[in-house]
Amino acid sequence: MPLPVSRIPSPTALRVSRVRALRGPNYWRLAPVIACDVRLGEFEELTSVDIPGFVDRLIQGLPSLREHPCSRGTTGGFVDRLREGTHWPHILEHVALELQTLAGSDVSFGRVVPSGDEGVWWVIVAYDEEEVGLASVREGAALIRACMGGEPFDVPALVTTLQDLYESVRLGPSTAAIVEEARRRAIPVRRLNSGSLVQLGHGRNLRRIQATMTDFTSAIGVEIAQDKEDTKRVLSNIGLPVPRGETARTPDEAVDIAEELGFPVILKPADASHGRGISGRLDDEAAVRGAWDAAYAVSSRVVVEHYYEGRDHRVLVVNGKVVACAERVPAHVVGDGRLTIRELIEEANRDPRRGVGHTKILTRLPNDGNTEQFLARCGRTLDTIPNSGEQVFLRGTANLSTGGTSIDRSDEMHPDNVTACEMAAGIVGLDIAGIDVLTRDISVPFRENEAVILEVNAAPGIRMHTHPIEGKARNVGAPILDMLYPPGSDATIPIIAVTGTNGKTTTVRLIAHLFRNMGRLVGFTTTDGVYVQNRMVMEGDMTGPFAANIILSNPTIDVAVLETARGGILRAGLGFEEADVGVVLNVSADHLGLRGINTVEQLADVKSVIASVVKREGHAVLNADDRLVYAMREKTTADVVLFSTAADGENEALEDHIARGGIAARMEAGSFVVRRGKLRIPIATEREVPLTLGGSARFQRQNILAAIASAYVQGMRYDDIRAGLLSFFPSPSLTPGRLNVLRLRNGGRVLVDYAHNEAAISGLMEMVSHFPARRRIGVLAVPGDRRDEDIRAAGRTAAEKGHLDIAIVKEDQDLRGRDPGAVAQLITEGLRAAGLPDDKIVQIPSETDAVAAAIDMVGEDDLVFILADKVPKTLALVREHLSGDRSTP
Repeated sequence: MPLPVSRIPSPTALRVSRVRALRGPNYWRLAPVIACDVRLGEFEELTSVDIPGFVDRLIQGLPSLREHPCSRGTTGGFVDRLREGTHWPHILEHVALELQTLAGSDVSFGRVVPSGDEGVWWVIVAYDEEEVGLASVREGAALIRACMGGEPFDVPALVTTLQDLYESVRLGPSTAAIVEEARRRAIPVRRLNSGSLVQLGHGRNLRRIQATMTDFTSAIGVEIAQDKEDTKRVLSNIGLPVPRGETARTPDEAVDIAEELGFPVILKPADASHGRGISGRLDDEAAVRGAWDAAYAVSSRVVVEHYYEGRDHRVLVVNGKVVACAERVPAHVVGDGRLTIRELIEEANRDPRRGVGHTKILTRLPNDGNTEQFLARCGRTLDTIPNSGEQVFLRGTANLSTGGTSIDRSDEMHPDNVTACEMAAGIVGLDIAGIDVLTRDISVPFRENEAVILEVNAAPGIRMHTHPIEGKARNVGAPILDMLYPPGSDATIPIIAVTGTNGKTTTVRLIAHLFRNMGRLVGFTTTDGVYVQNRMVMEGDMTGPFAANIILSNPTIDVAVLETARGGILRAGLGFEEADVGVVLNVSADHLGLRGINTVEQLADVKSVIASVVKREGHAVLNADDRLVYAMREKTTADVVLFSTAADGENEALEDHIARGGIAARMEAGSFVVRRGKLRIPIATEREVPLTLGGSARFQRQNILAAIASAYVQGMRYDDIRAGLLSFFPSPSLTPGRLNVLRLRNGGRVLVDYAHNEAAISGLMEMVSHFPARRRIGVLAVPGDRRDEDIRAAGRTAAEKGHLDIAIVKEDQDLRGRDPGAVAQLITEGLRAAGLPDDKIVQIPSETDAVAAAIDMVGEDDLVFILADKVPKTLALVREHLSGDRSTP
C-alpha cells in the first residue's frame, strides 16, 4: 500500500554524488561508463509503489520508458517492475539511459551494485558522449525527485537541452568518419579536446587529426589554400584552368575589375571558407555594389571573378590520389503549388536528418537575410508560392554548410580530370585536399568544356562523400587511414600492464630496464611517478589512467610499461583499451573495505581487468601459484603464460600447461628458466641476479619470473634478458624505496623498502631473517586506509618469527582518515600479540624522527629496515650517515 502523504520523506533525501566518468575498461564493463554514488536515506526501505502517484508521473514524463524490457526481457518489463515496486537506484539507471537515448546516444548497459558502505549504492550506466552521460545522471535524479514530490518538471525542455548538448559535443561528421574507420581497424582513439582534435595510435606511432587536417598536413600548403589569389597563381603556373579575376579592396575597384572582365561576375572573400560572403551571379554595377558589403565583412580583400556556367563539383584527393567526387547542389526547395517558399523551408527542416552546421548528414535549409537577398535577385520573396515541381534555389553557392546536398560522381570522372585534380593538390602541397571544380560535365575533359578549378581547400569536409543524397556512399575514411598507417605499419606500441597486490613497481622497473638495455626508449609508470627512460617527468602515485596517458601520448616512446593499481581501475578505469602483455603477480588482502571491495575474491575481480583487456594475439602472464590469479585464465582471450616458484612437480597446473606446449617461466634447480613445451631456456641462476640479494630475497622470484616471461613473449632474446637481469641492481637509482640496502659509517646497515601490507611484510621479514645481524631494528608503518585487522596483522607478521629485536612504530604523513596515533596503536597491538615486549616497542609518529632515532640506535653489524612512506626524504636522511662503501651485503 502507498504511504500516507504525511509519511512520505522529503525527496531531498535521495542524494546523488561523485558523478564521474570512467573513460576506459573498468571493474564493471570493458568500455566507458558513468558511475555515481546514490544515498537513499529514508527511502532505503521504500520502493516505487510506496509513493502515491510516483509511477504514473514518471511514465507520463518519460513515456518511452514503456519500451524498456529490463530483466523481464520483453517490452514493458521495466514498467511492470515499477508497478510491482522497485528500488530507486534501479529507477535512476533506467531514467539516465533513457535520457541519453532521447538525446541521441545509443546506450543500453546499466547496473546497480551495493558500494559496501551502508545506505550507499553505485549506479553504473554506459555513455557515448561524456558530458551527455553526466548530465543525464544528474538530471535523471532531479526528475525522480520531482516525481516523488509531485512537483512539475519540464521533460521536453530537458530533452531539448540534452539534444543540443549532444550535438555540440559529439565529433563532426568528417572526424567521426575517420574515427569510425580507425575503430574498425582496432586503432586506439583518444579525443584530445572538446572539438575535433583526436589522437590515433600510441607512442612513436601516434598520429593526430582535426577533421581532415592531419599531422602530415603542410602548413605552407594550408597558407596557399587559404589565399584564393595564391591558389590561382600556383595552379595557373602549371597550366591548370582557373577563373579570370583580380582582387579589390574597395567597391569602386570591384566595379572597375568587373567591367574589365566583362559581366557577369561573382564576388568572394579572398580568405574565407564554407561559402561565407560569396555572392551569386552579378550582372551589372549595381549588383556588384549591392554584394560588396557581405564579402567585405568576411575579408578586407575581395576577389572579383568572371562568372562561369556549370555544375559545382568537389573532388577529394588523399595522399596524391583522387578518392571521391561529388556534385554539390545548392540549398533549394521544390514547389507543390500550395506552400510558400518559407513554408517549404520549414517543412524540409523537419527532416530529422537535417541539423545545425555539420552535426547531421544534412544541414538545415537557410531562412535568413541572405536567403531573402538571393531570392530578391531572382524576383521572389519568402512568401512566393512556386509552381508544382519548380526548383527554387536559396543560395548561389553549393556548400553543404548552407543547406546544399550532394550527388556522388566518383565513377564518372574523366581520367584527364583525375590527373588535373591530383596535380592541383600536389602543387599546393596538401595531403588531403578538396578541389572545387565548375564544369558542365565531369566526364568530359576540363579543356573541352571550359571547366575551371575554383579553389583548393585544406581540411575539406567529407560528409558529401560519406552521405550523398544520391549515388554511392564512399568510405573516404579508409584512404585517409591508409595514408596515416600504410599497410603493414603499426598504429600502437607494445603496452605491458602490470598489476597485483605486491611487487608491481619492482616488476615494472625491471621490465623497463630489460627493454631499455636493448636500446628501446621506454616510458613507465609507478607509485613513485612517471618516467621516460630512467628520468622522472612527474612525481607522485602514478598508477592510473592519467599517468598512462602521459606515456601513451608521448610520440617518442617505443615501449610502455604501466603499473596499474586497484584504485585507478575503480576510480577512473584503465588509460588504454588493450594491452599486449598483461601481468598479474598476486592477490592478497590489501585495501579491503574500500570502494565496495570487501573480499580478496572481489579484489581479484578488479585486478582481472588487466587479463581481460589483453589483445587476442597478446599474452596474459599469470602466477600459477596463486589460485585467484590462475583462475583469471578464464577471463582472457589471449595466450596464457604461467610463472611459478614451485619446485618441479609441485604445481600440477604448471606442469600440465608446459606439457601442452604452453609458455612458462619457472625455477629449476636454483635457476630462472623459460619453458615452451619441451624447449628449456636457462636464463640465470638465482644467486647471480642482483635483485635477489644473493638468493635471500626469495619474494623477488615472482617479480623476476614475470619480467622474464613478459620480455620473452615480446620477442626478446634470452641472452638480452640475461644481460638485463644481471645489470639491474636494487639501488636508490634503479629501484628507489624497493629493497635498497646501504652501509652506514659505523658498520651498520639500513634497508629501505615500501612493504605496506601483511603479505609484503612477510616476504621482507623472511629475507631479513637471512641477513647476518647482531640486532634487527624495524621502523614500521602501514597506510591508514587498511582495515583494523589488516593493520594489526602487519604488526604481528613483523614480529611473530622472532626476527625483530626493536620496533619503532611511526605513521605515514597522510593518515587517510585516521586520528593521529590510531595506526601506530594498532601496529603496536599486533607486535604485542606476536610476543614483542613493550620495552622493545617505541612509538615515534614522525617518519623523519623515527628514522633518525633508528640510525642513532645502530651499532656495528646491526640492521635497520625502514618501511618508508616518503622514499626520497628517507633516503636523503640515510645518505647523511653512509660510509664510503655503499655496496649491498
